[in-house]
Amino acid sequence: MRKKFFSKGFSLLLVLSLVLALFSGCSSKTNENASDEKEADKPKASADAPGWQDNKDPITFDWYVNFSWFAHKWGDDAVSKYVTDKTGVSVNFISPAGNEAEKMNTMIASGKLPDFITIGWWEDAVKKMIEGELVLPLNELADQYDPYFYKVADGAKIEWYKQEDGNTYGYPNASSSPKDFDKYKDLKPSNQTFLVRKDMYEAIGSPDMSTPEGFLKALEAAKKEFPEVNGAPLIPFGLNEFTDVGNTSLEGYLQNFLNIPMEKDGKVYDRSQDPEYLAWLKTFREANDKGLLAKDIFIDKRPQMEEKISQGRYFAMLYQRSDLAAQQHALYAKDPNSVYIAVDGPANSNGDGPALAGDSISGWTVTLISKDVKDKERAIQFLTYMISEEGQMDLYMGKEGETYDMVNGKPEFKPEILDLLNKDRAAFDQQYGASFKYWMLMDTNMSLAWAPPASEPFKQMEDWTKGKTVSYAEFDGISPTGTSAEGVAASKIAQEWGKTLPKLLLAKSDKEFDKIFEGFMKKRDSFGFEKVEKYQQEIYEKNKEKLDAAK
Repeated sequence: MRKKFFSKGFSLLLVLSLVLALFSGCSSKTNENASDEKEADKPKASADAPGWQDNKDPITFDWYVNFSWFAHKWGDDAVSKYVTDKTGVSVNFISPAGNEAEKMNTMIASGKLPDFITIGWWEDAVKKMIEGELVLPLNELADQYDPYFYKVADGAKIEWYKQEDGNTYGYPNASSSPKDFDKYKDLKPSNQTFLVRKDMYEAIGSPDMSTPEGFLKALEAAKKEFPEVNGAPLIPFGLNEFTDVGNTSLEGYLQNFLNIPMEKDGKVYDRSQDPEYLAWLKTFREANDKGLLAKDIFIDKRPQMEEKISQGRYFAMLYQRSDLAAQQHALYAKDPNSVYIAVDGPANSNGDGPALAGDSISGWTVTLISKDVKDKERAIQFLTYMISEEGQMDLYMGKEGETYDMVNGKPEFKPEILDLLNKDRAAFDQQYGASFKYWMLMDTNMSLAWAPPASEPFKQMEDWTKGKTVSYAEFDGISPTGTSAEGVAASKIAQEWGKTLPKLLLAKSDKEFDKIFEGFMKKRDSFGFEKVEKYQQEIYEKNKEKLDAAK
């Protein structure tokens, strides 16, 4: 009896289990179908159409720009409003209040970064972010969410920035691939200039300042003739700011003006020991000895320099012409003769012309997407939009009918807007925000098709550099960074050079200069310069291979 009951009970349980399984399967199937239908409703990422067009819901990305002088806000001008209306994307820009390297290191140590990061490609933090897996591979994001990226991105640039793991994490601005450089080299000027204040220069006879003797005499004459500018002392010679690792004006800029080679016989050349270079550093030492280097240049940061440029207090400057646009406007408005013009600057003893840096494939900055980005899909789609021809034109020209009109098939700023651009860049930025106010992903080659011709007071500076521009792309990124043995050595050497350079200029004699420089060289060797040299040579040779493959 018990056996029979058990048998019937077991049969009932079996039937019940089968029924439940059947219902469960139907339910699962229904859910799968619903999920499939939902996925089917979602537009598929396409290589033939921009992904940003499929979702224009409002979203705000935090975008960190690693330059303390960058103070622009998104949404205050016509261009940013237009881009937000078009894409749904708003931007909250963040920039460091003080030391950029300290801010980056603090964020990296926290393990959390803003959605987007724009930083100089040479910065040690780039490698730290990649090695720490704090940023996402752009190629993987594109594969998953927006393959249209590959249609608008430059393959040579993707290849150039590819890491050992096969991924590319950053995309550059102001970058020229080898094909770009060859195509545009006669049109594209360099940003590196030796500038003089026009009225002062002409008043002292427009002297030749390309020799040490001529340079010193010109500074002396300017100081004697113009001891004060509007009640403030003249600053005979201006430079970029001194940092904890040196001064760009007195390194790459000066070495390029002196046409010092980057390599000799296939080997990376140590330009810092070149006799022509050291002779000119001693010339600046002599200038200081004669009271021609104001204390300001050793302590001023960018904001103080900009204020003094706008006051016309510098007689001569070894500086980048684009960074005094607003100040040049102000000077021109007051007196067209008080502007800065480019002239022949320091030259080597053979009198060779300069070999100024043009856009290289590395560009100026790279933009990366954080692993903490609030929406991966929208982020890569927005980056794709910005590097596309459509995005580039939107950011440069603005909105058709509002900021520009099409004239004979070419976009041209409306006359009143172009007039403001030429007269008051700061007011232009505030009201319109075009002409790459937002430069984070600017393509300086693409914009040549839309850019209005240069006008005074900028045309002379720009024209002077044309024909003097070369590409140093094969030397980009050859200095080691990060926590490797050679990276640590390079960092220590750079910090030591940052301490040494001002001392060289402040030395009381050439003999003291030699002693200080010799001390630096000994420390450099003790820090492991041999490892740095070996690394530089290896990367240089790899770079040459990459560039050859990109041609």
